[in-house]
Order: sequence, then structure tokens, then C-alpha cells
Amino acid sequence: MTRPWLGGAVGTLAIVAVWWLLAATLFASNGAVPTPPAVVASVVDDGWGFYSVHLSATVSEAAQGFLWGNGLAIGLALLVVLLPWLESVVVNIAVISYCLPILAIGPIVTVVFGGRTPMIVLAAIFCFFTTVIGTLLGLNSADRTSLDVVTVYGGGRWSRLRHVQLISAVPAVLAALRIAAPSALLGAIIGEYLGGVDTGLGVAMTISQQQYLVPRTWGLALVSGLVAGLAYVAIGLLARVAAPWARGGATDVTLA
Repeated sequence: MTRPWLGGAVGTLAIVAVWWLLAATLFASNGAVPTPPAVVASVVDDGWGFYSVHLSATVSEAAQGFLWGNGLAIGLALLVVLLPWLESVVVNIAVISYCLPILAIGPIVTVVFGGRTPMIVLAAIFCFFTTVIGTLLGLNSADRTSLDVVTVYGGGRWSRLRHVQLISAVPAVLAALRIAAPSALLGAIIGEYLGGVDTGLGVAMTISQQQYLVPRTWGLALVSGLVAGLAYVAIGLLARVAAPWARGGATDVTLA
């Protein structure tokens, strides 16, 4: 039986091998693509003192955006269950947030709010669509028989939501949050690219690009990817603990 992590490990090794090959051959003359050892050496040379300042700023922005964006998304999805006529409005808002040209509205948000608020707003926007749709799908996937049982015993929309739909939606919500975590980090980094702050992974990458510090630029990108991957894995582990019934694809609903 193939272990779940084996495919990921093989894929990662293949990507590193291709990266190393291209750096040593096709891009060896211009230095635009440093080798993996050169990038790792740059990260080690810069040290924790350099990365901690920028990491703490970006992760803080992403975490706040993650909480605001997902909190609003889940709240609106729950409201739709209680007030079904709002579904088209909420879905349209989610689609609009997904289709917004971030590079166009980013400067406007930066001018209006200033400071680190624009990074939090962009991180929240990056989370919103996925979590709204995921939560709605989870809530609507509740077992119809269980819903009918609650109705027969006199329960209304609130009772159906509390006893059946919330439990049914947990795996879908956690899956949406798993995708939203790296998206929040991306939103925060893009916000930092727009300026207005002096610390953060996006700011550090901009400065290293301007100074043509190629290995550091790649190192910052690699660290950003690792942080996003850790967030993805962490929520995946949380999902295994919070929704163990969903591991095998089946959903067991217990009426309280």
C-alpha cells in the first residue's frame, strides 16, 4: 500500500532536481536561477534575525485576514441557511470578490486605510470566496432523511442547522480553510508589494529584487512557500482530529 506522503516527496524531489539541472545548464550564464544549495546558503547566511522580522509581520497580517475573511464567509453561509432568499446575494458577493482585480483595488485600499490594514483586507478577500462556497456546499450536503426527522419532531431551520447541517458541513469547511490558509499568506504578500510598510516578506522580496540579490530573492520565495505549506498541513491535521468520520469519505450524522 502506497503511503500518502510518498507521492508528495517524490514530486518535491523531482522539482528540486529539475530546478538544479536548469540552474546548472540553461541559466548558468546569467545567474537568474541559483542552484538549491546557493539558495539554502543564502537563507542560512541571512539568519533568523533577518527572517523573523519579516515573517512575523506577514504571518500576523495573513492570520488576521484569515480570521476576518473566513469568519465573515462562514457567518454569511450560516445566515443563508436561516434566510434562504439571501443565497443569490451572498453567492454573487463571493463571485465578485473572486473576480476583483487585486492589483487594481490594492492601491485604492492602501490609500484609504494605510498602514497594515490593506494587507489584512487583501488576505481576507483571498479567503472569502473559497470558504463561502465550501461552507454552503457542506451545509447543503446534509442527509435529507436526518433533516426530515428533525422537521417531523417539530424542528425548524435553526434546529436542522444545529443538529444536522453544522455536523455535515465540518469536513467541507475544514477543506475550504485548508485552501484559504496559503491564499491568505499570498494576499498579505501582494499587499506588501504595493508599499506602505517597511517589513514583511513582500517588502523584503521587493528590496532584494531591486538590489539584484538573486539567491536572497529565491530564499524569500522558498520560505514563503514553506510557511504556506505548513499552514496547509496544519489545518489538514486539524481536520483529521475534528472530523475523523470524514476520512473514509463517509459522513455519519448523529442527532443530539
